[in-house]
Amino acid sequence: MAQREKLTEKLVRAAEPRAGIYQVFDEDVRGFSLRIFSSGSRHFALDYRVKGRQRRFTIGRWPEWTVTAAREQAKALRRIIDDGGDPLGEREAGMAAPRIPDLIDRYIETHTPNLAPNNRADQISMLRKLVQPVWKHKLVEDITLEDVDRLLSDIAKGRARPSKAKPNNRARKLQGSKPTPIRANRTGEVLRKMFSLAVQWKLRPDNPAMGFHRRIETERERYLSMDEIDRLAKALGKAEDQRAANIIRMCMLTGGRLGEVRCARFEQFNLEFATWSKPATTTKQRKVHRLPISPDVAAIVRQRQTAVHPGCPWLFPGDVPGQPVKEIRRFWRQIQSEAGIAGVRIHDLRHTFASLLVSGGASLEMIGKLLGHSQMRTTQRYAHMMDSPLRDGVNAVAEMMKPQLRIVQGGVQGGR
Repeated sequence: MAQREKLTEKLVRAAEPRAGIYQVFDEDVRGFSLRIFSSGSRHFALDYRVKGRQRRFTIGRWPEWTVTAAREQAKALRRIIDDGGDPLGEREAGMAAPRIPDLIDRYIETHTPNLAPNNRADQISMLRKLVQPVWKHKLVEDITLEDVDRLLSDIAKGRARPSKAKPNNRARKLQGSKPTPIRANRTGEVLRKMFSLAVQWKLRPDNPAMGFHRRIETERERYLSMDEIDRLAKALGKAEDQRAANIIRMCMLTGGRLGEVRCARFEQFNLEFATWSKPATTTKQRKVHRLPISPDVAAIVRQRQTAVHPGCPWLFPGDVPGQPVKEIRRFWRQIQSEAGIAGVRIHDLRHTFASLLVSGGASLEMIGKLLGHSQMRTTQRYAHMMDSPLRDGVNAVAEMMKPQLRIVQGGVQGGR
């Protein structure tokens, strides 16, 4: 027969370990007991039956749990059991429920392989470095819109990442935090997609990131002047590394992204029809992008055909056999210095290409097609630059009207 006594702190403290485990049940609360292990450890538990099945719910270890606290917990659990509940079953279900690391792993495994390599790496970085260290092992179903907004607010403030709470870079320490609203928006978009998939996977009923607060983004617009373009061209002409110089030239002449140019292959160019067909694997929009090329670009391709070892598919082969050029940042810093264009990014050459198209009278639709934009709103960022052609048109009309209209004091006097 089970041993029953009034559990007290004195009794628990005096309980002597034996070989194996023995149990002392409380006189007041049915099923509430003290379990004494041979190691000397003491645990409080509640034994009960559900649908004819014997269950044991471990409340906690003494002395972390006092007798009084453990007894109150046992009473609360007993009320749940009397109402038809199963505390241990609920605990086990909670332990088996998917948690944030599980959702992140599944998202990375099933969704990110369909993304462009750079986008995939960036999303993984956001989830691993910005999201997971904050939410840790929270249940997927427990994340709320408030949790999402709190996380994105911290990211927008630009505070040190949880994984880099103490930067080892002295310059970064002195510089302090820098607001990163765009990073917060991108993280919010990733969370929205991830929780949308979680709903599809029936891991939770709703999407807590659907209505996240989007920060205002001030897009950087930097266009090279004709004088800067001239200085850049001269610096490229003097450069010792003409392979890297030609990469920059192609970015300037095609408006292509650096990754598209770096990974260009000879088979993508049709010099007879003067076209470049970028495969979906290298474009940001994940679609084949075919565009015309100028004679200058065709000349670069022909020059590379003579400079590259026969049989190499890459227009700009890298130092690693079988791979294209991986990095030209050091070269670009040198060119920036020599051309006097500090602060200009390689991507700004793409914006400059668009600005020159606008000044040449190209429509937004044409610019979008040449740059490979999948959405018109992306091209709309160049709409304000259309003012110059419009102003030229207005001025032309004024010139034609000048013989008929002349400005007089107090109004406009009509012609005869």
